[in-house]
Amino acid sequence: MSNEVPPESGRGILFIMSAPSGTGKTTLVERLVSDIPGLHRSRSYTSRPQRAGERDGVDYNFVSRERFDAMVRDEVFLEWADVFGNCYGTSAADTEAVLARGDDVVLVIDVQGARQVRRRGIDSVDIFVLPPSAPTLAQRLRDRSEDSEEAIARRLETAYREVSEFAQYDYVVVNDELEAAVGRLRAIVTAARARVRGMRRTAEAIVQTFVRG
Repeated sequence: MSNEVPPESGRGILFIMSAPSGTGKTTLVERLVSDIPGLHRSRSYTSRPQRAGERDGVDYNFVSRERFDAMVRDEVFLEWADVFGNCYGTSAADTEAVLARGDDVVLVIDVQGARQVRRRGIDSVDIFVLPPSAPTLAQRLRDRSEDSEEAIARRLETAYREVSEFAQYDYVVVNDELEAAVGRLRAIVTAARARVRGMRRTAEAIVQTFVRG
C-alpha cells in the first residue's frame, strides 16, 4: 500500500484516463486505486448488457437504453459517448460529490468523453495509455476471447483513430508490462498531488515559520 496522502486544497483532483479497447486500462486503474488512498475510480452508467462476472453498481451502473437516453436529455452526465453501439456516461453529480469531499477521481473514458470534459473547461490531469504496438493490441483483443473477428476488426479500426489523439493529453503511459505501467501512473498521481494548488496550505504554514518576529 502506498503512503500517498490526498491533496490538502479541500478539493480533489480529476484524472482522466483514455486508451484503445484492449490496452488494459481497467486493470491498470484497479491496481492504481487499490494502491493509493483517496483515489477512486468513477463508476460509469452504461446501456450495454451485463457480462458474466460483472456486478451492477460495482463494475458499472447498468441501465436500459431508454433510461440512458432520458439521462442525456436531463443533462445528468458530465460526459457520455456511444461506443460500438453501447452508451457510456459519467454522472456529473457523483463525480462532484467525490471531488468536493477532497478525494481524487479517475474517469476511465474514451477520447470522445475526454473532449467533452475539456470543452467544459474543467481542470483535470489527462493520461493516455498506449499499447506497445498495434500487433500487440490485436493479440490482446483476441486473447480476451470476448469478441468475434468482425468486432475485433472494428475495435482495431477505432484504435487507429484514437491513438492519434495522444498529444491532447498531459501524460502518455505505455502499458508494456503491468507493474512498470502502474508505477508510472503512481508517479503521475504523486506529481499532481504535489502541485501548488494541492500543497498551498502546507507550504504557507512552513513559510510562516520563516517570518522574523
